Amino acid sequence: MRLVWALVLSSVILATTGTSRVVAQSSPVAPPVAEGMSKNLPGRLAGIAGHVTPSPAVTIAAGRFLMGSIRVDDDPYGLQTQYDDTELPQHKVWLDAYDIDRDEVSLGEYLAFLRRDQRSVSEELQRLIWHMITVHAATDEGLARWPALYVTWIEAADFCHSIGKRLPTEAEWEKAARGTAGNLFPWGAQAPTTGLAMFDQYHVHEIPLVQVVSSGDKGRSPYGVHHMAGNVAEWVQDWFGFDYYAITPDRNPPGPGVSRYKGVRGGSWKSKPMMLRTATRSGALPDQRSPTIGFRCAKSMPK
Repeated sequence: MRLVWALVLSSVILATTGTSRVVAQSSPVAPPVAEGMSKNLPGRLAGIAGHVTPSPAVTIAAGRFLMGSIRVDDDPYGLQTQYDDTELPQHKVWLDAYDIDRDEVSLGEYLAFLRRDQRSVSEELQRLIWHMITVHAATDEGLARWPALYVTWIEAADFCHSIGKRLPTEAEWEKAARGTAGNLFPWGAQAPTTGLAMFDQYHVHEIPLVQVVSSGDKGRSPYGVHHMAGNVAEWVQDWFGFDYYAITPDRNPPGPGVSRYKGVRGGSWKSKPMMLRTATRSGALPDQRSPTIGFRCAKSMPK
């Protein structure tokens, strides 16, 4: 069985490849800096930031749902088998009503936020965008519809607060992904396919093979939320607690106290199918930037 303690002892490597728990502290390989980037890129970044289409919100009604997984010991490689002990046991949790974005926050929205807040664009993201423009002839409008990536947890939380929202709690994320009946994947029990999610991709320079944030109707969750499996993995509000599902409060769980990692859910364009399961959990350092992690926002409903 895949034990969580092996993950604690293992070296910290990229979680969203589907084979590990937390995201690497080292930066991925980036395309080389090209001549003319510093001169011409700022205008293109502004152009991408000019194409902003906020996601519609989806209301998740108050009520209970099945969180976590039932232990399976007789099928070690089956998708029904827990990825590790962090998603055990399965338990019922009550959540008050809340809104969650139907789509992941887009690259256009993220760059517009950085400009409004007078924050710099990370070197990793600058190099990626320049590579996409010069090598792949990507348009501003096309890039603006990508999911935001190379985003730290702090930036994601600040973005959501800037528009009167917040990151979803881990419980809110899981309910929005699987519904009340404990779906194995957002769309049900069927194993992932290319028509349902963007996953199991590879590129030597970490060029993300992603879909636009407003796509994903075939793989949507029971609430109609897009890309809760694959595309980019997503930051959640909670700190990552290895044993938290064993001690989760049964009403509106806020996550554990401060730990080393923040929760990351959903798997990414690089993930293997196991990481796309709605109960599979992972985490990353809050200041980590990765081409596989983005986010979406949520909002509590008035009581």
